[in-house]
Amino acid sequence: MRAPASNASNASAGALGKCTMATFIVLLGPPGAGKGTQAKRISGILGLPHVSTGDLFRENLADHTALGVEAGEYINKGQLVPDSLTIAMVEERLTRSDCAPGALLDGFPRTLAQAEAFDEMLEKSFNSKVFCVPCIEVDPDLLVERLSDRLVCRNGHVFHLRFSPPKKAGVCDLCGEPLYQREDDKAETVTKRIEVYNVQTAPLIQYYEDRRLLRKINGDQDIEAVTQDILSVLNEANAVNLTGTKIAQKGNGIE
Repeated sequence: MRAPASNASNASAGALGKCTMATFIVLLGPPGAGKGTQAKRISGILGLPHVSTGDLFRENLADHTALGVEAGEYINKGQLVPDSLTIAMVEERLTRSDCAPGALLDGFPRTLAQAEAFDEMLEKSFNSKVFCVPCIEVDPDLLVERLSDRLVCRNGHVFHLRFSPPKKAGVCDLCGEPLYQREDDKAETVTKRIEVYNVQTAPLIQYYEDRRLLRKINGDQDIEAVTQDILSVLNEANAVNLTGTKIAQKGNGIE
């Protein structure tokens, strides 16, 4: 997805110009940290596809692909989808032409095993690597507040009662479907989700820290400030080339 803002499009034209291999960025953060929002913004600015495992599962299930049918069998039984299947979906997505310059990964990898398999996949299949791993950090109490006010439609569009409410109460602006609160967005469930994330992701964070790829981002700031901080660490890590492009203090993040 490419952002329509002129400043962003001007930046994306040269942001990846000096990269000699496909650029892969992994965005980490707990539930409610704004990973999806930031991934779409950064994707638009840099011209890199936003690859979300949530979107991949919905796409494969809806299209009844071989991978989707197999994943559906596990989901229908209430079982976790094996890492091998998730990795296969990601690899298939990265082979599409729009990912030739690379991609921004959101929601993958989730575990140490997935991270190791992803590195192996990038090296063998794409002759590339993970360039940078921005990790958005947010106070747990704020996460609960953010998620418990979130509404979604069955097509995956997300709204927030305070930050981005729908124009018509209870109805999705984009597709007209009813909006509802997911069971896992209720306060008590959110607290458990954060605990699970912390346990599951701790080894993953250590993995990327050991490789000097992790960059911590303060997610307690407003959306614009978080975007600017992510762009700054990507530039410093040489994941993108923003030389000669001013990273703004306000606005859409690039001037």
